[in-house]
Order: sequence, then structure tokens, then C-alpha cells
Amino acid sequence: MARRILVLGYGNPGRGDDGLGPALAQMVEKMRIKGVTVRIDYQLTVEAACDVAECDMVIFADAAKFGDEPFFLQPTPAESTMGWSGHTLPPGAVLRLAQVLYNARPEAYVAGVRGYRFDEFSERLSEQAEINLNKAAEYLAEWLKTCEVSSGP
Repeated sequence: MARRILVLGYGNPGRGDDGLGPALAQMVEKMRIKGVTVRIDYQLTVEAACDVAECDMVIFADAAKFGDEPFFLQPTPAESTMGWSGHTLPPGAVLRLAQVLYNARPEAYVAGVRGYRFDEFSERLSEQAEINLNKAAEYLAEWLKTCEVSSGP
């Protein structure tokens, strides 16, 4: 069966490199890869569980303050407990909500693009972050094309 893939980019484009997640999602969207749907938001919220539940695979795209350069792509599990607070959730919490509310268990990954400037109000990415973004988008596009996909959720 063909797979429905969701790329969920999140972060604040008005805070410098924190906009890397939405920027990566926008680049993937422009590539028009069959079966890949893109959603963009400032943060992950409980409502994201509904979108996640409708797909077979989800990629949470975010900026990374730490970790491998230029980017990393790693599997992420659902959190085992439901003890979150606040309006912002980590990817594992969104996955757990999709399990509990919709009995959905999509394959899940975090794509973290290494950023460097997060403390300023700017809609521009740092030079090195842009380089990392381009490398991540190129890799992700090729990787997604190898997945068996359909027309999306």
C-alpha cells in the first residue's frame, strides 16, 4: 500500500535560525513530491495529533541548537506518559496523543537542521544555517523520493 507522508515544520521565522523548521518544510513543499503533505506552524500543539493520525509517516522539521552538523534525521518514539503541560508539545507527545486519541502509530522522524542564532529578532537565517538548510533539503528530498508514497492525507 502507498504511504502518506507529512512533513511538519515548526519554529518562529521571526527569530533568526529558529525559522529553519518552517524553511525546510517550505522547500519540501516547493518540490511537489508525490504523496508528501506539508504543514507549518510556530509550535507543536495538541491539534497536530489530528494531522499526524492521518499519515503513515511524519517528519517533524525543526531547528537544532545542538547536534550533528549540518543536520540530523533520526527516528523518534511516542512518549510513554501523558504528563505534559503548557501549549507547546515535543514530537513524542504529539505522537502519543495520536495513539491515544486516534489509535494511530505512524513511523516518525525528527529532522533537525543545525542553527546558530536564536536570540535576535530577524527573519534572516545565519549564513551557516542557510548552508545547512540547503544540505538538509537536498538529502530529505532524495530520501522522500525513495519512500513509497500516495497522494497524501
